Amino acid sequence: MSSAGDNTGISSSGDQARNVQLQAKSSGQSPMYQAAGDLSIHHDSSVPRRPLPHAERVPVPPGLNGLPRRPAAAFVGRDTALGDLRRALDDKPGTGVISQAVLGLGGVGKSELALQYAHRHRADYRLVWWIDADSPDRIRIGLAALAQALTCGIDSVAAEQATVEEAAAWAVSWLAAHPGWLVVFDNVEEVADVEPYLARLTHGHVLITTRRDIGWQHLDITPVRLELLSRPAATALLAGLIGPPDAANTGALQDLAEQLGDLPLALTQAGAYIARTPRMTLTRYLELLKDVPARMYATATPAGGDAERVVAKVLTLSHARIHEINPLAIRVLNLLACYAPDNLPCSVLDALPEADPLQVGEALALLQSYSLIILTPSPTGLQPGEPEDLVSVHRLIQAVTLHQLTPDQRDHSRQVAADLILAALPDDPDTIEAWPAYRALLPHARSVLPPGTPGLRRLAAYLGASGDYSTAVQLQQDLYSYAAATLGAEHPDTLTTRHNLAVWTGLAGDAEAARDQLAALLPLRERIQGIEHPHTLTTRNQLARWTGQVGDAAAARDQLAALLPIRGRVLGAEHPETLITRNSLASWTGEAGDATAARDQYAALLPLCERVLGAEHPETLTARGNLARWTGEAGDAAAARDQYAALLPTREHVLGTEHPETLITRGNLAHWTGQAGDAAAARDQYAALLPTREHVLGAEHPDTLATRGNLARWTGQAGDAAAARDQYAALLPTREHVLGAEHPETLITRANLAHWTGQAGDAAAARDQYAALLPTREHVLGAEHPETLITRGNLAHWTGQAGDAAAARDQYAALLPTRERVLGAEHPETLTARGNLARWTGEAGDAAAARDQYAALLPTREHVQGTEHPETLITRGNLAHWTGQAGDAAAARDQYAALLPTREHVLGAEHPDTLTTQHNLAHWTGEAGDAAAARDQYAALLPTVERVMGAEHPSTLTTRHNLASWTGEAGDAAAARDQYAALLPTREHVLGAEHPETLTTRANLAYWTGEAEGMESGGG
Repeated sequence: MSSAGDNTGISSSGDQARNVQLQAKSSGQSPMYQAAGDLSIHHDSSVPRRPLPHAERVPVPPGLNGLPRRPAAAFVGRDTALGDLRRALDDKPGTGVISQAVLGLGGVGKSELALQYAHRHRADYRLVWWIDADSPDRIRIGLAALAQALTCGIDSVAAEQATVEEAAAWAVSWLAAHPGWLVVFDNVEEVADVEPYLARLTHGHVLITTRRDIGWQHLDITPVRLELLSRPAATALLAGLIGPPDAANTGALQDLAEQLGDLPLALTQAGAYIARTPRMTLTRYLELLKDVPARMYATATPAGGDAERVVAKVLTLSHARIHEINPLAIRVLNLLACYAPDNLPCSVLDALPEADPLQVGEALALLQSYSLIILTPSPTGLQPGEPEDLVSVHRLIQAVTLHQLTPDQRDHSRQVAADLILAALPDDPDTIEAWPAYRALLPHARSVLPPGTPGLRRLAAYLGASGDYSTAVQLQQDLYSYAAATLGAEHPDTLTTRHNLAVWTGLAGDAEAARDQLAALLPLRERIQGIEHPHTLTTRNQLARWTGQVGDAAAARDQLAALLPIRGRVLGAEHPETLITRNSLASWTGEAGDATAARDQYAALLPLCERVLGAEHPETLTARGNLARWTGEAGDAAAARDQYAALLPTREHVLGTEHPETLITRGNLAHWTGQAGDAAAARDQYAALLPTREHVLGAEHPDTLATRGNLARWTGQAGDAAAARDQYAALLPTREHVLGAEHPETLITRANLAHWTGQAGDAAAARDQYAALLPTREHVLGAEHPETLITRGNLAHWTGQAGDAAAARDQYAALLPTRERVLGAEHPETLTARGNLARWTGEAGDAAAARDQYAALLPTREHVQGTEHPETLITRGNLAHWTGQAGDAAAARDQYAALLPTREHVLGAEHPDTLTTQHNLAHWTGEAGDAAAARDQYAALLPTVERVMGAEHPSTLTTRHNLASWTGEAGDAAAARDQYAALLPTREHVLGAEHPETLTTRANLAYWTGEAEGMESGGG
C-alpha cells in the first residue's frame, strides 16, 4: 500500500456536486409581465411524480392503433409506389433500423401513400405509430404520445406526469429495446429533425414523408419520389368519387383531370364536391371551373405554385357551395387556416362567438364531407386533460384559404383564433396536470398568439416547467423583442423580459451569456427602478449565480455577501427571497474553498427553514441535503453519510421513493459512504441506483449519465481500475452524443477516463489524454477556469507517473502562481498544488526540499482546514514520508506513530487512510533498522486489509508484497521467495502481466529466489 498522495485534483461529476437552491416566485411587475424568480420555474413538488416503467419490460397493449385515421377508400394509381416502399423496407441489408422516405410536392398524396402502406401491412408489425413531424416540437410530442399509449393500463399516470422530453426519450428507449415496429414521420421539413432519432434506433422500420429532396443520401436513404397521378389513374379516382352516371363520361373525366393537373388533393376535393352537391353534374362542374376568375388561383399564394393554383380553383367552387349550406362552416375553415395544420383539439372551437358546440360540430362535419378537413375521433383510454376530437387541415388548403381573404378578414380570423387559444390554455402552466393541454395546444398557440400576449408568457412558463429550456429561450426572445419595440428599451416590463431571457439562456446551457446579459441589465435596473427595488435585487442574485456557474466562485460569494444585508433590510430576514440569498451565499462560500464556513452557514439556515417553511417542506429538505454535503466537504465524511442516511427516509416519505430529489439523496448517500472509507458499498449503492435512474429519467438523461460516471469512479476506488477505465470509455460516446463534444460534463468524463487509464497501469496514455484535453478545456472554459487548472495539475501528475519527475515538478511550479492568483493563497486547490509540487520535487531527487515544502505547508493546512481535516492528515503523512526519504527513517517512523492515533480517532480504525498509515509505519519501522518488527506489523495488518478491501484489491496485494519483502529482510529469504511466488499469479490476474506492479513482483521473486538459493548452497 503506497503512501497517501496529495493529488486530489480529479474532478468527478455527479450527485455530490448538486446544489439545489431554494426556489420562490417573485411578485410580478404588472398584470402583463412577471419577473423571474431566483431560480427556474419548477414542478409542483407537493405532487410526487410517478416514474415511467422500464421500457424494455413494457409490451404493446392489445388493440393499440397508432394511425391517425382510416385510409381513403378511393386510392388508385399507386401500386408501383407501394411495391417500391415494401421492397425498400424489406431488402435493405443489416440488422439496424431500416428507413425510407417518400418525396413529393404538396397535395400529391405522400401522407395517404404512407397511411395506405401502414394500414395494409399493420399485421406485419407489433406496433404501427404515426407522428406529425413538421417541427422538432411536434416530433417530441408524437413520441411522448407513443409513451402514453404504451403505458396505458400499466402506469398511465406516470406518462401523464412526465415532461415531453422525458416521455419522448422513454419512447425512443422503448423503440431501441423492441423489434418489429413501424413508425411514420409525416411531413418532415428538415433532415436534421429526424436524424438524431434514427441514429439511436437499432430495430424496426421508419417511413418518412417530406417535400425536401436533399440530405437523405448520407443517411443511406434513397427516397421514393411520388409523382402526379397518371391520367388513367386520375380519371379512375374521379370516377370512383363521383359515381354513376358521370363515372362513364370518359371524355369529361379526362378534361377535369387535365384542368386539375392530376393532383390527388384537388381531384379528391372536386370529386367530393360533385358527389355532395345536389344536381351537380360533371359537365356543369367543368363549366363552373372555367368561370372561376383566373385571378382567384393564378396567384393563390405568394409562391404561386401549380399545386396552389389548382387547389385555389377547386376551393373557390367548394366555398360557394358550403356557404350556401352553412355559412358558419366557412368561418370555421378560416379559423382553421390560422392554426398549425395538424391535430387542433376541436374543443378549442366550442367557445366560438355566436355559435354553440353543436353548431360547430355540424360545420366541421360539413367541411369533412367536402374533404377540406380531417376529423380524428378521440382515442380510447383518454387521460384527464387530454383533448378529445382533433381536426387537421392540409397546408395547401390553409394557404389558399388565407390568401383568398381580404387583409381585414385575415386579421379578424387570426384575432378570433388567438382569443380561442388563449381561452383554452389552462391557468397554471407549472402544474403537471395542465401539461397535456399545453402540449396539445403548443403548436397552434405559437401560430396565432402575437408576441407580448399573456398566453405566450404562459407558454414560456410551461416550457420551462417541463424542462424545454431551449424553446423557452426562443419564446422569451420574441417577448423581449416585442416589449422593446412597443414599450421601449427601458420600460420596467422590458427589463423583466431581459432578465427572464438571461435566466432561460443560462438554464439552456450558456452560463457565460447569462452572466453577461445580467451584468448589462443590472445598471439599467438600478438607474430606472432603484438599487433596492425587489427586481433589481433579483437580478443581482441571478448575476451572482451565473458568475459562479462560469467558474468564479469567489466573485459569486462576494456578490451574494453584499446582497444579503440589503435583502434582509428590504424584505425581512425571513422572507423566502432572503433565505434564497442565504442559501446561495453558503453554497458559493463552499465552492470558493471554505467548506467549513459553508457548513456553518447551512447549519444556521436550517432552523429558519424549519420554522418558516416546515420541517418536511421540500426546500427545508434541500437545506438539510446541502448541510450534509458541506459537512462532508469540511472533512467529516462519516457525518455527511449519516446525515444523508437520516434524510433519505424523509425524502421517500414526502416525495416518493422514485422522485428525482429522492434519487439525488441516494446518490449523495452513496458518494459519502465511499468518502467515509467504504468504496465497495458506494459502488454497490450506485449500481443499485442506476437502473432506477434509467427507469425514471431515461438512459440518456444527464443525471443517469452522472450516476454511470459515479459508478465507474467507485468501481475504481473499490480496486478495479481497469473496470473503471472501461466504464468511462463506454460512457464517453454517450456524453458526446447527448451533450456535445465540448460540454463541461463531457470534458469531465474525458478527464476521468484519463485518470483511470493511468490507475490501470498506463501512465503514458493518461498523460497523453490529459495533454489532448487541456487545449479543449482552455478553449471552452478559459485558461484560468478552475477545471482547466485541475487538468494542468493532472497532466503534471501523470507526466511524473510516466517517468519524468522533473517535468512534473516544473509543471506544478508553473501552475502554483496561477492558482494563488486565481483562487487565493489559502484556497484548498492552491494548497493541493503546493503539496504536489513538494511531492514531485522529492520524486525528482530532492527529498530534503520536499520535506521542507511539506513542513511549510502543514501549518497553513492546519490553519485553513483544521488539525484533523483529512487533507491536513495527508500532509502530515507526506511530511513523514519525505522525512524518511531525506535520510531520517527513525523520525519518519515516529511521525507516522504519532499520526496513527489521530487517524483512528478521526476516520476509524479500518478506514483505508488509517490502514495506509499503519502500512507506512511498518515500512519506516523496517527502514529504521527493525526488519522483524516491520514484518510482524505487515503480518498483523494483512488480514484487516483483506477483510476491509478484498483479497484482490491492489492495496491488499501491495501489503502482501511488502510483507514478503520484510520477511526476506528479516532473514528468511525462502519464505520471501514463496510469498512472492504466491503473489505473482494474483497480480498477473488482477493487474495484467505487464503492469508495473506485476513487473516489480516478478523482479523481487527473482531476487529472493537467488538469495534463497545462495543461502541454501552456503549452508550445504
